[in-house]
Amino acid sequence: MKATVNDAGRPQYPIESVDNALRILLLLGERRTLRLTEVSEYLSVASSTAHRLLAMLQYRGFVRQSDGAKTYEPGPALTTIAFAVMRQSDLRARLHPLLERLSAEVGETVHLSRLDGTAVTFIDAVESRQAVRVGARLGITMRASCTSSGKALLSLLDDQALRAMYPSPRLEGLTGNSITKRSVLLRQVAEVRENGYAISMEESEAGVASVAVPLGEYSAARYALNVSTPKDRMLDENRAEIVAALRKTADEAAQYFL
Repeated sequence: MKATVNDAGRPQYPIESVDNALRILLLLGERRTLRLTEVSEYLSVASSTAHRLLAMLQYRGFVRQSDGAKTYEPGPALTTIAFAVMRQSDLRARLHPLLERLSAEVGETVHLSRLDGTAVTFIDAVESRQAVRVGARLGITMRASCTSSGKALLSLLDDQALRAMYPSPRLEGLTGNSITKRSVLLRQVAEVRENGYAISMEESEAGVASVAVPLGEYSAARYALNVSTPKDRMLDENRAEIVAALRKTADEAAQYFL
């Protein structure tokens, strides 16, 4: 069997049952079907242990058994996840030219972001060519309440959902300008819904300002677009121009969102 375990980066306190379940899924990527004896041999565990692992994967839809068959094959959950990942990659490819055009128009760094619980993940970026610029945050995850992108994304949810996401009235910040009260976050998110854009002035990083607009939902995930600049360049006049450019880009991207 080709699937092997790479010990590089192995966590200090691994959970063996989780590791074994994930190894089964990796093995399914190489073989069309699996038998219980094959899984038991591959994991070097008893047949009863292998059966319990497969039963849990089957319960969650990651594997399935055909009627009367003793073999296991990929289940619908794997297909759903694979399709969602492919669609999100496709979304980035479709939107990237819009990010490039927006960055060229405003002369600043542009990000595409996704809401992940109470965090925002920056999944694509085009960095400004100016000597003094905000570096791309591609691949970085930050607290949604501390970023313009996060506040734009949270505006796609209602207040009841937001209170469930933030059960504590106190929030953790990243800088001295970050929002640290749920009541303030709810008020600012309401303003985003009314104005159509969110702003951040050194709330996630000293010296950085940004403006963001929500794009909408795609393949069960929510997305936003932002322009990030050094704080000194985020003047009222510049902000108005950036907001107009962001809205124009969002209108062009609307065909991909609900």
